[in-house]
Amino acid sequence: MTWMFRRSLLVAALAVPVLAWANAALDAPAPAFTATTAEGRAVQLSDFKGKTVVLEWTNHDCPFVKKHYGSGNMQAQQKAATAQGVVWLQVISSAPGQQGHVDGATALKLNAERGAAPTATLLDPAGDLGRLYGAQTTPHLFVIRADGTLAYKGGIDSIPSAKVEDIAKAEPYVKLALADVAAGKKVEKASTRPYGCSVKYGS
Repeated sequence: MTWMFRRSLLVAALAVPVLAWANAALDAPAPAFTATTAEGRAVQLSDFKGKTVVLEWTNHDCPFVKKHYGSGNMQAQQKAATAQGVVWLQVISSAPGQQGHVDGATALKLNAERGAAPTATLLDPAGDLGRLYGAQTTPHLFVIRADGTLAYKGGIDSIPSAKVEDIAKAEPYVKLALADVAAGKKVEKASTRPYGCSVKYGS
């Protein structure tokens, strides 16, 4: 095997995640997936056809996640959205041995302790779902319209800090995106910069 051939293989291997991340394009069909819930049930994105879907990447040990759960902000948004018929899916893409990795029972226990109210929690220890959407941080949120197209991707709000007191001052991007989607309008700020801890993918 020549040096150039080995190098081309390495470049190709490194390019795979980048190519996968390019699939979650705004106003295009959201990438289809099958995932396993914390209860061990298989779900597909297509199961929620006709409903607005939120994907929320999370890591309970991340200070930025703690900001939004410790304050009750994330739970309030989950409850308000699901009360309107939105499907809210938490996604845990932390790899085994990495910060935030939990089994299903622990994920359910954490949600019960925090009063979290997602429709379901998806376990993604291999990182396949996270890479498919290009999830970079915890939190990182995506909003999918009822017709299956991606309406929003980015941060939960506009102030990238771990300070609880900044929540009230921030522009609530996800709330506004859901309101625009519910009204049948194009999301005004459809792509924003996510902030938080890096998603703890495996190597």
